[in-house]
Amino acid sequence: MKKVRAKKHLGQHFLTDLDIAERIVNALSGHGGYRDVLEVGPGMGVLTDFLIERESLRTFLVDIDTESIAYLKDRYPALGERIIEGDFLRMDLTEKLESPMAVIGNFPYNISSQIFFKVLEYRDDVTECVGMVQKEVAERICAGPGSKVYGILSVLLQAFYDAEYLFTVPPHVFNPPPKVDSAVLSLKRNDTKDLGCDEKLFFRVVKQAFQTRRKTLRNALKVFGLSDELRAEEMLSLRAERLSVADFVWLTNRIENDKTPG
Repeated sequence: MKKVRAKKHLGQHFLTDLDIAERIVNALSGHGGYRDVLEVGPGMGVLTDFLIERESLRTFLVDIDTESIAYLKDRYPALGERIIEGDFLRMDLTEKLESPMAVIGNFPYNISSQIFFKVLEYRDDVTECVGMVQKEVAERICAGPGSKVYGILSVLLQAFYDAEYLFTVPPHVFNPPPKVDSAVLSLKRNDTKDLGCDEKLFFRVVKQAFQTRRKTLRNALKVFGLSDELRAEEMLSLRAERLSVADFVWLTNRIENDKTPG
């Protein structure tokens, strides 16, 4: 097993196994025909080394840490302005990169969900995302209806992406080792251009439904002022975890068209 030295910085756990790093980069399939790929939080460049070997790709790096940026600029001078000091969560991705694009990284655990919400925000531009995250996050994103870990991210991401759990990564290949297993997952943009409902309302309905996931939808969605007719629907007797993306689309349309008497 080939390894690279790394240091702890900003609470991030750095991958030290080069074989796994290469495997993560090789998971990029080119889905959507992109040329530009953005690595989030490259740290010491363990993924970067393999990314820049892909001549068909134009690699961009973004890191919020000044020290890491200085190190990356020294190590990869050819990347020039494609090494970006900044917060990925606040970036305008299309300002620097051409659409379509891909996102990849060993994502910091504490912001991994926010990173995926950012990808969702740019779903018309990001056609592929490969990320290493905490194992339970990967399982949640890839879970289907009926699973106990199926939730908000599962529904919202699967509405626009095909999610696949690729492989598990043990703690000992990081410096410092995390206390939990990690996993690599892949998101590939599906063919959905229009959900067939008000997308902003769809997001609200999904989030509200899972905020009190132990309640039936009839009770969880009271905030929308459901009419007696809609409350009587059989689907409203279920919990959020039982509904597919298509079910949530149907429910969103029903809520939008629902007229509460009085």
